[in-house]
Amino acid sequence: MVETVHNPDQYMYDFRHLITHSRKKIGILIGAGAPVSINVGSDENRKPLIPDIKGLTEIVESKLKAENKMAFDALAAELGDKNIELILSRVRALAGVIGTTKIHGLDGPGYEDLSINICQVIKDVVSKGLPEKENPYSHLISWVNGINRDYAVELFTTNYDLLLEEAMERSRTPYFDGFTGAKSAFFDPSTISSNDLPSRWIRLWKLHGSINWSRNVKGEVIRLQGQEDGSMVYPSHIKYDQTQAAPFSSMFDRLKCFLLEPDSLLITTGFSFADAHITAKLDECLSENPSSAVVALQFQSLANESSAVEVGLRRPNLSVYCRDGAVINGVKAKWKIGELPSKNWSVIRDEYWSKSEFILGDYVSLARFLAGSGGGKSVSLSQEDESNEL
Repeated sequence: MVETVHNPDQYMYDFRHLITHSRKKIGILIGAGAPVSINVGSDENRKPLIPDIKGLTEIVESKLKAENKMAFDALAAELGDKNIELILSRVRALAGVIGTTKIHGLDGPGYEDLSINICQVIKDVVSKGLPEKENPYSHLISWVNGINRDYAVELFTTNYDLLLEEAMERSRTPYFDGFTGAKSAFFDPSTISSNDLPSRWIRLWKLHGSINWSRNVKGEVIRLQGQEDGSMVYPSHIKYDQTQAAPFSSMFDRLKCFLLEPDSLLITTGFSFADAHITAKLDECLSENPSSAVVALQFQSLANESSAVEVGLRRPNLSVYCRDGAVINGVKAKWKIGELPSKNWSVIRDEYWSKSEFILGDYVSLARFLAGSGGGKSVSLSQEDESNEL
């Protein structure tokens, strides 16, 4: 019996052509793994720019005191998962319903106070700026700016930080995030649905909120000038009701509309597919629109990316690329290098293949690959290679 394998060169050759095509509708979904990939420590003592959910949970737990710490630990034990997003969801649910009744030592106002404390710690942790040196966020924006596109690139992110905003502002790249104004920018859902800004404007959709979002006295979500002004509006993970209200409903609608457009390509990076709400939305749209495609670039091996692999096996228009193999067209198989697809391809291969592993699941490597594929920075192919590619 012949073993089924996937040749990474074949698929990356096609992928590189897609991301440099000016007429392709491209979106990128950036998850929590993106800032984790940036090392601000040393080679010997690695320190991520912003920690992952596990690291964030540990920091929040270490900052809580007395009754708050007791309630936090009790809820974590009750949930069976020490995950800050799940715990914060339960905290907010209790704050809204128990009134003067005490659960795990806190009443309704006590849980409201705990929610505020947790959000403040999260906000402090994710309020990091980009390194002054070379970084993947700047590479990503460089790639977007390197090609004169017919359609705007749309950036979707689950992260609360302002790293994308900083990267765009550093390079003087215009972008639109659904808010209009300066001092207390208000949310305008009609501009999201119409989507009629010039294509050189990047669209930025923050699916889980942002550290510089706040609520005014009317309860409306506004964007303030800096993260120090905001109170971090966050939709909790038992958040179906909250994501039906502005601005979250419009953000999720935009993700859905993008995936339902003909011939759209969504690239995911740093996203584990463990977020059931977003994963369900991707699954639904891929089923409804077979002409759309998602390429999920995962950091770990196939065995450790079960959430993404499960959807990939069910939806042939979701390709899952892991370190040791991939799910492509619903077929799960290991990688196996083949013949070079073009004369100069060996140099390009080094950008996605290292030590017999596929490395674009690392956001740093992906952003470098993207930047090298556009704006005249890529390795030049011969005229013969170019004609073959097209």
